[in-house]
Amino acid sequence: MSSPNAPSERHDALRAAGLAPDPVIEAYKRGVDRTLLRQNLLRSPTERVRNLIALQELAEEARRAGAAANRGW
Repeated sequence: MSSPNAPSERHDALRAAGLAPDPVIEAYKRGVDRTLLRQNLLRSPTERVRNLIALQELAEEARRAGAAANRGW
């Protein structure tokens, strides 16, 4: 049994409105973990910004480590 928001039901609703699902968007959606999006939306905007800052700091640390490793070669 499908959920009320099952893809086929959404597609039926789009078709009933005279629209069709965009095949490009549908192809991209297959590779997106929507559970992570839902979990993130449960967080406050402040929590989301803090997580983004932490991710940016991690990325910068990884860049520095990569640069340091490349200098050692």
